[in-house]
Amino acid sequence: MYRTYKTEVAGRALSVDVGRVAEQANGAALVHYGDTVVLVTATASDKPREGIDFFPLSIDYEERLYSVGKIPGGFIKREGRPSEKAILAARCIDRPIRPLFPKDYRNDVAVVATVLSVDQDCQPEIAALWGASIALSISDIPFTDPVGSVNIGLVDGELIVNPDSAQRDVSKLSLTVVSKKDKVMMIEAGASEVPNDVMMKAIRLAHDENVKIVEFIDTIVEAEGLEKQQYEEYNVNEDVYNLISEYITTPRMENAVVAEKKQERDIKINEITEEVLSSLSEKIGEILGDEEKVEQTVNDAIYKFEKMTVRHMILRDHRRPDGRGLEEIRPLYAEIDLLPRTHGSALFSRGQTQCLTVTTLGAMAEIQKLDGLDTSEVSKRYIHHYNMPGFTTGEAKTSRGPGRREIGHGALAERALLPVIPDEEEFPYAIRLVSDIMSSNGSTSQASICGSTLSLMAAGVPIKRPVAGISVGLVTGDTDDDFVMITDIRG
Repeated sequence: MYRTYKTEVAGRALSVDVGRVAEQANGAALVHYGDTVVLVTATASDKPREGIDFFPLSIDYEERLYSVGKIPGGFIKREGRPSEKAILAARCIDRPIRPLFPKDYRNDVAVVATVLSVDQDCQPEIAALWGASIALSISDIPFTDPVGSVNIGLVDGELIVNPDSAQRDVSKLSLTVVSKKDKVMMIEAGASEVPNDVMMKAIRLAHDENVKIVEFIDTIVEAEGLEKQQYEEYNVNEDVYNLISEYITTPRMENAVVAEKKQERDIKINEITEEVLSSLSEKIGEILGDEEKVEQTVNDAIYKFEKMTVRHMILRDHRRPDGRGLEEIRPLYAEIDLLPRTHGSALFSRGQTQCLTVTTLGAMAEIQKLDGLDTSEVSKRYIHHYNMPGFTTGEAKTSRGPGRREIGHGALAERALLPVIPDEEEFPYAIRLVSDIMSSNGSTSQASICGSTLSLMAAGVPIKRPVAGISVGLVTGDTDDDFVMITDIRG
């Protein structure tokens, strides 16, 4: 028999079935929120993937059109590749949960959220994130920090938790906050010029609601949680790390990472790596007892030493590798009307990051029609696409169309400009922007926002006011009080 756990969120019933379906997954939760039903499963491989230095986590958000009583269009009549909204939903699950796995975990993990039924007043994306948190927490996969998530709207000056469909249509704010009990993990927002104090109040309200959701998940874990599996840990050998760091020395590593251009830093790090391999390979092989692991271990140890050096420079000396202060922005350059036969074009540069954005105007017949689960979103008049080929980072790789990152960055810039786009009555045209990254060294999505503003103005689109974007980073030390914020992150 399956077990059901119940609570209430924003005045609507939330129930979770455990053991009802998908019994062969490591963890599974059937989430009911209003009449929205989402099945979320979590599975993991038994052994780590060989030869990688990252955590192979995949998140899929599967939209079933039967969930809203639709038959897919076209000749095939079945769901194909994920929609843009499905990809964005998957990214919103990935970002907050990825940092909560052990840093040295290398086993494949697949989280699949399948939308089975949709109540337009209860967003399936929110239910999917709850389900992912529950499925992982009750499974034997080493994930021990459940998270909660809510959406905050702003209607007639009032903040609303998980607004219904009618409220979302008139809301000046769409803020999604994901947090665990003590810390916020992700903030995703679109707003129509909402004041800072209102935004801060909304984030605090969301976090307070999330704490209640996490407490609810804890009760499920207490009853259903499996013993967490032991996994093959991967840490840089301490003796090897000490040997390499003492050989390189901190002053030399500081000199290597201090460079205005990324290529200069890469050259200096490569020279150090070759020298270490030449001078210490024999000793490192003896320590490891395996000569085949020497090169990978050296690369990992040097990368760790490089990160520790940069972190120390920023936290203690308030100095960045390119010589800038914590709030200093890289040199800016912009020009418009580069391309003679386009409706509007702009080139925006911030340091080595460079973006070409082109605006195309069309008749209203050219708006994009949407075939998704949200019945309030059936078309899109303003479209922004983002492309980042391999040459932007000096890589020799073939372009195979936009990936999830490119779709996410395009949507981010689209959302940033949407509040200033003139309405259809004032400007009855379809608008498509394409941001082609020319060079990447951090904050390309924000460069595409700046380039979009310039390109729209060059095309004669009467935007309400210019919009700019910039990235802000947080570098932390050993305690919660030990941190600094940096403006305009580079790669």
